[in-house]
Amino acid sequence: MSYCELRDEVRGLTLLSAKRAPMANSETVTSTSNTVGGEYQVFLSFRGPDTRLPFTNILHQALVDAGIRVFIDDVGLQPGEKISNLLHVIDNCKLYIPIFSKDYASSHWCLDELAKMVENTSKHKEDGKEKVILPIFYDVKPKDVKLQTPLYKDVISNLEEEMEDQEHKFSSENIKTWRESLEVGGIKGWEVEKHSSPLKLIQAIVDEVVAKLETKRRRVTGDFIGMEDQISNIKKLLDIDSDDVQFIGIYGMGKIGKTTLAKTIFNELCPRFGRNCSFLDDVRETAKSNHIVKLQKKLLSDISYSSVVQNIANIDQGIDMIEATICNKKMLIVLDDVDEANQILQLIGEKSLHHGSRILVTTRNKNVLTSRKFKYEFKDYEMMGLEDEDALKHFSRHAFNDDSPPADYCTLSKRIVYTTHGLPVTTSIFPSGEKEKV
Repeated sequence: MSYCELRDEVRGLTLLSAKRAPMANSETVTSTSNTVGGEYQVFLSFRGPDTRLPFTNILHQALVDAGIRVFIDDVGLQPGEKISNLLHVIDNCKLYIPIFSKDYASSHWCLDELAKMVENTSKHKEDGKEKVILPIFYDVKPKDVKLQTPLYKDVISNLEEEMEDQEHKFSSENIKTWRESLEVGGIKGWEVEKHSSPLKLIQAIVDEVVAKLETKRRRVTGDFIGMEDQISNIKKLLDIDSDDVQFIGIYGMGKIGKTTLAKTIFNELCPRFGRNCSFLDDVRETAKSNHIVKLQKKLLSDISYSSVVQNIANIDQGIDMIEATICNKKMLIVLDDVDEANQILQLIGEKSLHHGSRILVTTRNKNVLTSRKFKYEFKDYEMMGLEDEDALKHFSRHAFNDDSPPADYCTLSKRIVYTTHGLPVTTSIFPSGEKEKV
């Protein structure tokens, strides 16, 4: 496909863009005069006349649909307020997406934005808070951006000749910085003309952003004392390198650490599944409130990024949509705290899953895993309490901020640990430094 044909295909999506996001989303695209930089995760830098309609708008909306907080510049900002506010936003974002187009280098604002991105990525490598540039080459090639062809090189040369014009608010130092910043053309990114489908390209960009931001990562609190073996055992059951479909059930009494174990496994495996992973919390409690449809929407939103899922009216409609979606994707799905087999069917369906998929279920009731309606057989794993030594260490860290209790509290601590049967949650109910209350 020629680039002209590709460009026409993208332009043909303008109607779609208009229907989904005519211009700015009022919650995500605001004037820089009232923007708080910390609200955003991703900064889009682009030359409006070149790419805003429709490419940048569609990319922006796709990122928003994926739950990403994206800054996209408003139209009609006042020049006096623009650059200082934009630089503040850039400081607070983690990912930068410059969309290099033919006239990108002709904009001093774009060059200033790019320079700030490069400065931040270099600076934050040193403090461990990594920031990343993900370049898109729209109607240009990386060598154009790196000043290896006349396209950008001539623009920068012209700026040097204009420096003595007092109307231009830039200096030789600015030009030196801009030249150095354009070296980001050497960073691996996406060349639009090399992709046959703009929508697939945009989806690939969204997937990469989701992976970089780790938006699906679950927060795990507390110590992992004594859980290393259990984590290893679950990973063996998952047999992640196999193309088979695996259903794993973790069962055990409440508060024993099933959710912590499932979150840890989920966080570790998510990068291997890209966007095709979902963690559904508190299935039992949600089902009690007749909110299974809410969980169905959450699952579909996680793996499809489509606003269409909000139109699901009932459980049966949700099952149909889930079955139609996950059968074509290698999935990682965790259903946490299930208490009825029917809940699994309502959230996974009864049809065959794509090879390589992994379904992990936590439950207090082992019988939940034995329904004859399941197409696949569960491999079950019983979650056990901590061994006495690990339980005492866990308790001591929370009660005394140490790996062992003080001598005068040792006997009492051991009695508490024995009484709680090594349950991680109940051995950590005492805040650090609160030994007087033990």
